[in-house]
Amino acid sequence: MGSDETQQLLLSESREHSLLNEKNDLLQRRKPRCGGTSETDINLQQEQNGVLQSPLSPQCITEKQEAEFKFRLVFLCLAAYLGTGTLCFYLTSYQIEGIKTNGFLDALYFCVVTMTTVGYGDLVPNSTIAKLLACIYVFTGMALGGLILSKAADYIVEKQEIFLAESMCKAENFGLQEVAKELGTKKSKYKFVLAVATFFVLMIAGTVFLYFIENLDFVDALYCVCSTVTTLGYGDKSFSTAAGRIFAVVWILSSTICLAQSFAYLAELYTEDRQRSLAKMVLTRKLSLSDLEAADLDGDKAVSAAEFVVYKLKEMGKINQEDISAVMESFRKLDCDQSGTLTEADIRNSELS
Repeated sequence: MGSDETQQLLLSESREHSLLNEKNDLLQRRKPRCGGTSETDINLQQEQNGVLQSPLSPQCITEKQEAEFKFRLVFLCLAAYLGTGTLCFYLTSYQIEGIKTNGFLDALYFCVVTMTTVGYGDLVPNSTIAKLLACIYVFTGMALGGLILSKAADYIVEKQEIFLAESMCKAENFGLQEVAKELGTKKSKYKFVLAVATFFVLMIAGTVFLYFIENLDFVDALYCVCSTVTTLGYGDKSFSTAAGRIFAVVWILSSTICLAQSFAYLAELYTEDRQRSLAKMVLTRKLSLSDLEAADLDGDKAVSAAEFVVYKLKEMGKINQEDISAVMESFRKLDCDQSGTLTEADIRNSELS
């Protein structure tokens, strides 16, 4: 790999920013006639927005609508899954024994308890058909239900992040770019804090509901909440009233998924913290002669800026030698004239071949 070709690949972003600055200067110099806006101004402004568009910008309306559409699709899949299970267990309700309230509500409650693997034991299948149906439903629920609910939880957390960003803008007069940078560097932390805060709210809500509606004492209510959110489900304490089971259908789904998300975000936060520590160590340690030899990719006894960047990225674990080899192989295929640079002629020849 030549130092010149590597440097061109890595410094292409700076050229794009230079081009963008030239377009900004042109926009500022041009004045619309009669208070209007010329077509060239509109085109340049659209190109500018395409490069600098912030994830928090109102112009991202298409992406927002797509996210909302996906959330509706997730909700429909979950509703179809629970609806199918509820219908099946409702038709076999005479083969399920335990504490019963309403046939349809008990079937829905049994679906949620089975899918989340809580398994209180207050309702249990009592026939071969019901037992086989429960086995199929629990495995399907662990795979399909977990995936669907985790995506729904991600959507909710993203909405909370947007609300947090808007609050930061109003409270501290941050610009969109500053807020986007802040969320980018501390996204895992915000996600973890929001998930934990939501989980504690759900814990309090469940305890209060069991205390006042199910008439459990405070310790038993807290005990039932903890055994539920951790999916232990001992079964000595559970939701036995109709109102309690209506609440449980929503609360069990929310609390169990929220706890799982909290642990996932904690692991992500820990991993990112280790990566930042490694990057800091790599950038601050002193170089040795062996480092210079390893960083000299083209063997010319000198290390260019591009070679140094590539070497440090490899040391941080951001890329590996296989990645570099694959990228350079792609570059060589595009470089038809073997000049060490890509031109319009190279791109056109690659399209024809």
